[in-house]
Amino acid sequence: MPPSTLTELRAEHVKFQGVTITDNLSWTSHLDAMGKKAQQHCLIFLWSLRKFSMSTSSQAQSPLTQNVTAIQGGTATLTCKVDQNDNTSLQWSNPAQQTLYFDDKKALRDNRIELVRSSWHELSINISDVTLSDEGQYTCSLFTMPVKTAKAFLIVLGVPQTPVISGFKGPVNEGDLVDLTCTTVGSKPAANIRWFKGDKEIQGVKEPDSKGKTFTVRSTLGLQVDRNDDGVAVSCSVDHESLRSSPQVAKQVLDIQYVPSVKIDFSRNFAREGDELRLECRATGNPTPEAVKWKKDGAELPDPDRMVVEGNVLIISALNKTDNGTYYCEAANTMGHNSAEYILFVYDPSALAGQSGPDHAVIGGVVAVVVFITLCLVIVLGRYLARHKGTYLTNEAKGAEDAPDADTAIINAEGSQANAEDKKEYFI
Repeated sequence: MPPSTLTELRAEHVKFQGVTITDNLSWTSHLDAMGKKAQQHCLIFLWSLRKFSMSTSSQAQSPLTQNVTAIQGGTATLTCKVDQNDNTSLQWSNPAQQTLYFDDKKALRDNRIELVRSSWHELSINISDVTLSDEGQYTCSLFTMPVKTAKAFLIVLGVPQTPVISGFKGPVNEGDLVDLTCTTVGSKPAANIRWFKGDKEIQGVKEPDSKGKTFTVRSTLGLQVDRNDDGVAVSCSVDHESLRSSPQVAKQVLDIQYVPSVKIDFSRNFAREGDELRLECRATGNPTPEAVKWKKDGAELPDPDRMVVEGNVLIISALNKTDNGTYYCEAANTMGHNSAEYILFVYDPSALAGQSGPDHAVIGGVVAVVVFITLCLVIVLGRYLARHKGTYLTNEAKGAEDAPDADTAIINAEGSQANAEDKKEYFI
């Protein structure tokens, strides 16, 4: 219902404007001079005008905010803006509905909260060193009639701590199954863990566990190891949006024990009498193998004067045929022992020199084939020429009568044969 008296109108008008009513004294004088019915019509008109003015002002003055994401320990900026404002106050309050700032006036005693900007169109504040407890819905209020509000949700990301790898109790033996666990705490939302062996990514099993607002994340990895894994670094990397481009990494270097591997390298492919031969024994293992041992045909080296061992190298000088045989290099560690063998055959210097020259047998075979083919061609050509020469002499004898030369005789002979054939056909 509209106010029925001038006093109510004035009271409503003061409440609506928020200032003095001196601007409406002329209206008051007019109303006093009017009759009761006319005053009622004017009061209804003024009430409608007030309602329209409040509705227009309320629509024009609407605060705008945005949700904010901050990293734990970082700074969050809350901004409230008003496009059109007729000098109406702005206020920020926290999720507990405690006022933080009213215009440029600080209301809550918290040194972490500071004013960034205050005007009729904007109120911005900073919350530094944010914690997980700061997360929640903040309210910006614009004190119009009625009061307009806008909400901004502050999301605080929990930073995961540096991961730790557990479960490796090295060294372990080749062929064993190793179970590793990577653990990181304090992430929000739950972090992701990735496993790498060297530069190759491998899959683990992730197990997140909620601890209040944060998560403890574990990932387990099972590996059956061999000697190729010895000294290889296995790492787990924590990925989280709060870490951006610098993931946190933990590493574990594998220590795998295995039986030695043994190989013999030799200094020459052909050993001749009088030469020197060097045989190097390469032994690898974990633990590192002890000093290698050299044997010949399963027994000690027979000639220590010419067969000298320097470290893992056997040097045999002035080779002779008695050095022929099988030489063994043996290496051992706490995991076991292994050996490699080299079969030595000492060549006679002259025989080896003959082998190093051209292959005369092959050359002789090639020459024989060429000679055979040549003889065959000569025989075939001779028979061909002999056959044609006999035909020539026969024809010459037949036409020799009354012929001045051999060519004429052959022509006469061929002509006689043709006439004879014609005669045969004629008498038939």
